[in-house]
Amino acid sequence: MKKVINNPENVLSEMLIGIEKAHPEYLKKLENANVLVRTDLSKEKVAIVSGGGSGHEPAHAGYVGKGMLDAAVVGQVFTSPTPDQVYEAIKAVDRGKGVLLVIKNYSGDIMNFEMAKDMADMDGIKVESVVVNDDVAVEDSTFTTGRRGIAGTVFVHKIAGAAAERGMELKEVKRIAEKVISNVRSMGIALGSCTVPASGKPNFTLKEDEIEIGIGIHGEPGIRREKIGTADEMVSKLMKKILDDIKINEKDEVAVMVNGMCSTPLMELYIVNKKVNELLNSNGIKVYKTFVGEYMTSLEMAGFSITILKLDNEIKELLDDFSDTPAFKIIK
Repeated sequence: MKKVINNPENVLSEMLIGIEKAHPEYLKKLENANVLVRTDLSKEKVAIVSGGGSGHEPAHAGYVGKGMLDAAVVGQVFTSPTPDQVYEAIKAVDRGKGVLLVIKNYSGDIMNFEMAKDMADMDGIKVESVVVNDDVAVEDSTFTTGRRGIAGTVFVHKIAGAAAERGMELKEVKRIAEKVISNVRSMGIALGSCTVPASGKPNFTLKEDEIEIGIGIHGEPGIRREKIGTADEMVSKLMKKILDDIKINEKDEVAVMVNGMCSTPLMELYIVNKKVNELLNSNGIKVYKTFVGEYMTSLEMAGFSITILKLDNEIKELLDDFSDTPAFKIIK
């Protein structure tokens, strides 16, 4: 195993210190908790909290800032943060208008975030939650009942965050988050595995000419393994599955996210994006906005995912709202 670390046991704590020192204008770490919160917490808005296991950077700490998250709760690599950590985040960011928890659909995350929600309810803090399940690849997996939450979660952070920044009430922010979840679909491919520092060995192995279609962000199995094809062939398989799963009509508008899993060069992601646009255009679907880069990774895994968000006027306006975080900026 080759990694730029000191001790596998200290990876999380040292990373959090490094993030805080890199972005002090955006966030700060809570004392005695693996939680990063905004440095400019408002007293006038609903707070948005998300998080999960580490190893997916820039998710979730990279989205702490104006127009997105008020706090990110960070667990050990590929491991849900504990309920008490989530509870500390809720208490730190609540300013009286309530807190929305954005949870990816993994069994540990749901259990621990919901336990924290119950703890906060007993303190009189208004807390609502939504569960993101954008992955069309598999219905159930090693870590989930139902569909997994993957890169589409970033769109939920952005749009719910914008709604909160506008001063909307908690029920409205939740409604908008749920609308995004209903209209976002994703799917990914792995060209190679990743290695969790504590284990020291790859999560899975692929032959030199193999890919895994429908991979999860923790190295969970996908739909099948097959011989690698061209970029256009791989994209076409993912896009067919995505577009078969959501009704998008001719002349509808979408936002596109081409997400690198960490070891795929931007050159290749742009080639992916070229084919995504061609396929959407051939169906008469208008691409309103495109995001290409690393948004939700899986340590050093090679591969990519495609996310399609169907837009209406409300979602489009909120997507366009100003945001300023370490990893996601919309400048108006």
